[in-house]
Amino acid sequence: MIHAQEAVGSHPTIDLGCGLLCRFNYDSLISSVIAIAVTIAIAFWIRSKLQSGEPSKVQAVFEWGYDQLRSLIRTNVSDDALFIIPLAMTLFLYILIANWIEIFPLALFPVLHGANADLNQTLAMALIVIGVVQWYSVKVLGWKGFLRRFTKPFELPLPARIVFTPLNILEELVKPVTLSLRLFGNIFAGGVMIGLIAGFGTLALPAVGTVGGTIIGTALLIVWKAFDVIFIGFIQAFIFMLLTVIYFGMAREGLEHQPHH
Repeated sequence: MIHAQEAVGSHPTIDLGCGLLCRFNYDSLISSVIAIAVTIAIAFWIRSKLQSGEPSKVQAVFEWGYDQLRSLIRTNVSDDALFIIPLAMTLFLYILIANWIEIFPLALFPVLHGANADLNQTLAMALIVIGVVQWYSVKVLGWKGFLRRFTKPFELPLPARIVFTPLNILEELVKPVTLSLRLFGNIFAGGVMIGLIAGFGTLALPAVGTVGGTIIGTALLIVWKAFDVIFIGFIQAFIFMLLTVIYFGMAREGLEHQPHH
C-alpha cells in the first residue's frame, strides 16, 4: 500500500504489511540510489583522470583535497590511521551529491529531494561511522583501554573518575544522534524554506499582483537554492567528514596514559 505525503517533513511511504521494518520512504530510497550511482560514477571519472607526469586540473584538485585530508588525519588522529581517508572522502562526496539533488525543480522531479532530509539516512550513516570508530578504539587501546576511556578525565583519582563514567557512556551514546540530527536538521530546514518561498509566488501581493508575486517568488527561490543547496550543502558535507575524523581522534583517548611495553 502506498501512503501519500500528507505534511511537511513526512515522506510518501510503501507499506508491505509486515510491520514497521517493512515501511519504506520511497522518495528517499530513489534519491539515495541516484546519489549512490552519481557518487560511484564521479569516483570512476576521477580515477580515469589520474595519471603520472603532469597532472590534469581534476587530478590537481583531487590531490590537493587528498593532501589536506591526510594532514588533518595525521594531526588529529595518527600517522597510522590513513585508512580513514577513503571512508571520509566517500562520505563527503556522497553527502554532497545527496544534498545537491535538491537543486532539481520539485515540479519537474517530485520524487527527488535532498536525500539527507530523511533522518533514517543520516542516522544510518552516523551509526556506521560510530561503529567503525568503536572498532578502531578497541583495536588501538585493547578492551581494557577501551573500557578505561569511559572513566576519563584520567588525571583524577579512580574513585572520582568512576563518578564520570555514566556521563562518558551517555556522551558516547548520543554521538550518532547528534551527528545525524545536525545534518538532517540543516538539510530539512533548507527544504522547508524552499517550500515556503515557492508558496510565496502564489500570493497576490497588493503592490505587485499575482504576476509580480510569481516573479519575486521565483527570483527568491533561485537565490535561496543557490545559497542553501550548493553552499550549505557543501558545508554540511564537510562538517560531517570533519566530525568523523575528530571522532576517530577521540577514540584514542587514554593511549598516552597506558603503560608502554
